[in-house]
Amino acid sequence: MAKKANGVLGGIKKSMASRSREVLFPLCSALEDTSNFDVPYCHYNGSDNAYSVADVKYTSSGVTANLTLNENNLKAYEKSTSPISTLRLEVKYHSNHMLQFKIYDYANKRYEVPVPLNLPESPESTVENRLYDVVVQNKPFGIQVRRRSTGTVIWDSQLPTFTFSDMFIQISTRLASQYLYGFGESEHTMFRRDMNWHTWGMFTRDQPPGYKLNSYGFQPLYMGLEEDGNAHGVLLLNSNAMDVTFQPTPALTYRTTGGILDFYMVLGPTPELVVQEYTALIGRPVMPPYWALGFQLCRYGYKNDTEIAELVEGMKAANIPYDVQYADIDYMERQLDFTLNPHFSGLPALIQKIQEEGMRFILILDPAISANETNYLAFTRGLEKDVFIKWPDTNDIIYAKVWPDLPNVEVNNTLDWDTQVELYRAYVAFPDFFRNSTTEWWTREITEVYTNPHNASKSLKFDGLWIDMNEPSNFVNGAVGGCRNQQLNFPPYVPLLVLLVSSPVCNPSALQDITKERGIVITRSTYPSSGKWSGHWLGDNTAAWNQLDKSIIGMMEFSLFGISYTGADICGFFGDSEYELCARWMELGAFYPFSRNHNGNGAQRQDPVAWNSTFEDISRKVLNIRYTLLPYLYTLMYEANAHGSTVVRPLLHDRKNPLALTVALNDSQLAEGQLYWDDGVRINAYEDGVYLLTSFTANQNVLEIKVLHHGYTDPNNLKFTQIKILGVTSNIREVAVSQNGEAIQSPHVVSYDSQKQVTHPADEGKADVVFLDFSKTFDTVPQSILLDQFSNCGMNWFMVRWVKNWLKGKAERAAVNGATYGW
Repeated sequence: MAKKANGVLGGIKKSMASRSREVLFPLCSALEDTSNFDVPYCHYNGSDNAYSVADVKYTSSGVTANLTLNENNLKAYEKSTSPISTLRLEVKYHSNHMLQFKIYDYANKRYEVPVPLNLPESPESTVENRLYDVVVQNKPFGIQVRRRSTGTVIWDSQLPTFTFSDMFIQISTRLASQYLYGFGESEHTMFRRDMNWHTWGMFTRDQPPGYKLNSYGFQPLYMGLEEDGNAHGVLLLNSNAMDVTFQPTPALTYRTTGGILDFYMVLGPTPELVVQEYTALIGRPVMPPYWALGFQLCRYGYKNDTEIAELVEGMKAANIPYDVQYADIDYMERQLDFTLNPHFSGLPALIQKIQEEGMRFILILDPAISANETNYLAFTRGLEKDVFIKWPDTNDIIYAKVWPDLPNVEVNNTLDWDTQVELYRAYVAFPDFFRNSTTEWWTREITEVYTNPHNASKSLKFDGLWIDMNEPSNFVNGAVGGCRNQQLNFPPYVPLLVLLVSSPVCNPSALQDITKERGIVITRSTYPSSGKWSGHWLGDNTAAWNQLDKSIIGMMEFSLFGISYTGADICGFFGDSEYELCARWMELGAFYPFSRNHNGNGAQRQDPVAWNSTFEDISRKVLNIRYTLLPYLYTLMYEANAHGSTVVRPLLHDRKNPLALTVALNDSQLAEGQLYWDDGVRINAYEDGVYLLTSFTANQNVLEIKVLHHGYTDPNNLKFTQIKILGVTSNIREVAVSQNGEAIQSPHVVSYDSQKQVTHPADEGKADVVFLDFSKTFDTVPQSILLDQFSNCGMNWFMVRWVKNWLKGKAERAAVNGATYGW
């Protein structure tokens, strides 16, 4: 292990590019030999960094300070870009649970991400209620953020690694624990990140899922758990190519190739609150239409609209639930946006037919516009609107190559990929969606797909749009003819990336204005706030078992990123899916928020009616379960849209949530049950006796809670914050609490609601007394007790159905939530 300076190494790995070494070596001490490939062999000698702090001013709304470069340290940077001599630090206490700290060059304007955030016009926190304290440190410069309630330090950047130059910015922080989640989009083996010297790049690229490969999205957010279970989140609002290095200290080092350091921290304190506070900042997740929760089918490689029509009929004949059909780029002429392939001339009529039958249709579009056409209105109108990205300080459009083929060519698919790109692919221009004119242009183009003004019979009445290749994807390195500014592609420090050739382009479109319905947009490339406008699928995965289980990690991460409508291509996109794999994936994918079976060109069919009757039975059964749960899933989507709650979440989001007990009395006023509880991770917890087992018995007006085995004490003070008793037939005036037979004091609140009517004690001729008997030590008594007749239990329709089934045979009719049901 290399020597540490203040617990953090700032060195580089042997796999990094030589130009990266030139930047980092001057900052580091002598090299050390190590047999561990992951451990850096360059480290900082000493604790100081290059900046001193002056003019620190603390106010009720934040902190400001000036950072000045120590000229004595300049010699260390002779082989790299020189650090900026004066910087400004601004800390803003935006709310009691959220703060911002920003480091920038106040003398020269630098690129800042133009994504609007939901920030108050002026800080709204109060000194009394703020969850955090901030200290600006000197010698070396650093920022320390401490959780006020526990004293835990959740950010501490007083480390020797800090440097800020034009094309290389580095900052490190110690972490509160080893429990860190987030950063994307990349494939890794666990939801919790491995802190043992791993470096991960972030830069959008058309890169299918692969271990440690920077992929379609750029999500510079992490959530940290503290040792006591509290949680916080940190966003670095920077879109330059960057990487982050996880260190076992535990610590984290950011390195980015430009922009500024603009951090936002939310204090939770629960993981679920972290997501809610984060999405309040960047925008709540989109509320999809109800139909978008139905099962969906697509493949790249449909030969014509007849093949799609036969699939629709096959699914109907098999009686398999199915709501949405797609068309991939096959429906376009030469993969040219806003066109219709002659082989799909019947697609407009097919879309109308399936819509009349209650289904929906989604079309794909790629934001790469061909420039090699003689009469292509999308390109000529784009020129008129000046929507395309150009070389800096010129009027020259940057041309690349993506999907459209050149006109009037016969593609030889037996040639290797690079040769096909060189011979057959058209030049394309990329729309600049930061321009208002681009939004107007894009809206017109997709409107004319929906309602074709030149030939109404070619109108494609889509219900949603699928935006692919919008990183943007590029089939050549850089641009056609090479790059004019080599320094941008080969900066002094090259992050640990696949290639440095792309930049994010994304736009949610004017779908609602065209269809007059909510609709849905599915995007491949994402950045913070993308979830406000769209859903996301996890990209071009492979038909492999490890891709099945990693899809769960991907969905949980995108829930953390504020994108709730997510899912992977069921059965895999690349390669032929095996029967058992596809069957298992259908069983998992039936519970994805975005549930779509999709595979690639040249692979064998893998839709539910492509196998055999047994596969159809499996698909039908599991999808029927999904459809039974759709009202529940739709409600979860509402919770995400309204409050920022997660839809797919790990158990750690619920471990510290309030614990409630619901007792459903039967006709004889009886109920019983048990609770098993341990730390959730210990091997052989039951065998070793390290668990808590509690029984619950309700008999007439007594609820007995008995600890049967007390081998585990929960560190979070396990307690019931609410006990809800359903089926109580008369008003309750009093709840007495006893322990081991003796009455004890309890600060609980009692309420009784009969069919949502508040009944006062004076209105009843008789009042019952309910006794709660804690036979052995339980951490605390409940804070509230609710007693009702199925009226206060938040029932949705499938819970009502369960109650109906339970009551069936016991009575001819029953009243549930004010509604009368018969059998």
